[in-house]
Amino acid sequence: MDFELTEEQRLFRDTLRDFVDREIRPVVHEWEATDRYPTEIVERMKGLGLFGLTVPEEYGGLGADMVSFALVFEEISKGWMGIAGILGSHSLSCWMIARHGTSEQKERFLPDLAAGRRRTGIGLTEPGAGTDLQGIATVARRDGDHYVVDGRKTWITNARHASPLPVLVKTDPATTPAHRGMSVLLVEDGFEVLRDLPKLGYKGTESCELVFDGVRVPAANLLGGVEGRGMQQVLSGLETGRINIAARSLGIAQAAYDEALRYAAQREAFGRPIHDFQAVQLKIADMAIKVQAARLLVYWAASRADAGDRVDMQAGMAKTFASEAAIDCALASMQIHGGYGYSKEFAVERLYRDAPLMSIGEGTNDIMRTVIAKALTSGKESIG
Repeated sequence: MDFELTEEQRLFRDTLRDFVDREIRPVVHEWEATDRYPTEIVERMKGLGLFGLTVPEEYGGLGADMVSFALVFEEISKGWMGIAGILGSHSLSCWMIARHGTSEQKERFLPDLAAGRRRTGIGLTEPGAGTDLQGIATVARRDGDHYVVDGRKTWITNARHASPLPVLVKTDPATTPAHRGMSVLLVEDGFEVLRDLPKLGYKGTESCELVFDGVRVPAANLLGGVEGRGMQQVLSGLETGRINIAARSLGIAQAAYDEALRYAAQREAFGRPIHDFQAVQLKIADMAIKVQAARLLVYWAASRADAGDRVDMQAGMAKTFASEAAIDCALASMQIHGGYGYSKEFAVERLYRDAPLMSIGEGTNDIMRTVIAKALTSGKESIG
């Protein structure tokens, strides 16, 4: 049992921290407040190879292990969670293409995706279907050597930059159960960005509603080349997506703790730093416990994925606990800051707005609890 990062992982983490300190922290306050798209930061991430996180080395990617993958989202989210969102959807999509794509699809898309010459996201959620993916209404009708796609998708990150965008569709809407008639198409163009969704947090990164109105997609862009495998492909990708969300949550929680500890040492009341008061000490201790417990769960889930295991339960546990730790720590940090915590001049206000999304994205925490329970009651997993 080893709770330490490898030397290579520590060096990678240090590189990420330096990147966040140089490129993100100096601009986050102004850019987040104006919801400015971080074009310059994206370009720097390309230079670091971060768009190739989940792309195998043979296609020009980093082929990163899952612990290193988690480190990326933890460290970037400590600086600005919105930036991590740009990488998150891209990395999930790349993982799906690398795992499930045909040889031709991998050779065509992955080198450009790894270099950031192409960007991607994931088209799952619809205005009338979120958690219940089998309830999607987007359909793809075969027409010769193309599919014709009609429908809507919403909450799509990287929508304006995605080519290809993996889109979950029903290629056989009459099939029951519904998942047997679902497929993923790699859509390169033709869809319309209808609008940007206004958000409480998660600024800088676009979240769009898309319309597919008779969009023609070559049949060669059917992920894996076989219809009816879309749900399985998506669910396997969401395992890594939940590690990503868990790591982002950890980054928010750590940042909230760091801000609280720093402020409690600087702020004085009754002639003493407020960290001398037991009420503040109890909050700091609780935050530290939650942050470290979340970190162990995140790294545990990532290490099990590196071992080649299915990690539905492990990723679900990490995502659920870490996202709730992020919410709790952001609120506690705001309380320690007092009135200043409610001011946009302090980072904790942004952390407080970003944290709730982590309990929703990549499957709500209630759904995660049912995934965990089913794994345990079925005997597929055990604890203790």
